[in-house]
Amino acid sequence: MSKTDLPILEQRRIEANIIKPIYEEMVMELGAAKAGSILKSAIVKNAIAHGQAYAEAQTEPTSLSSFHELLEQWKAGGALEVEMLHESEQKIDYNITRCRFAEMYREMGLADIGHILSCGRDGTFCTGYDPKIKLERTQTIMQGSSHCDFRYSYEQDS
Repeated sequence: MSKTDLPILEQRRIEANIIKPIYEEMVMELGAAKAGSILKSAIVKNAIAHGQAYAEAQTEPTSLSSFHELLEQWKAGGALEVEMLHESEQKIDYNITRCRFAEMYREMGLADIGHILSCGRDGTFCTGYDPKIKLERTQTIMQGSSHCDFRYSYEQDS
């Protein structure tokens, strides 16, 4: 895993500036549906690899608690405002009440794919980090809701 001092919000801004003209060209050549599908597939694969890199960089075994500690990197610079609802070794529930990622994508004219560029990473990043971590989310600010509902659980070995 390559560690950078750039806040994740700034990393996503840089990535979006690179992705935007490529995505626009794919839309012109392939149509919005196919371009979105390709982009989503690439982002999912990248998020899984990113999660795996984070897990491999850890000295301790992965857990829901160690995963939750990573949230601070996404919150850096006030990027997210979080309302914590429940926190245990098996379950972590919180709402995001402000998302500067969503605000940034709207400002960049990428609101239509912001959910692919950021929100779509969340569930697959945790899968790459530890396949026992599951995310259930029914709504996001990016797609027009008042808040994002993050509900993480940790599956026990059977």
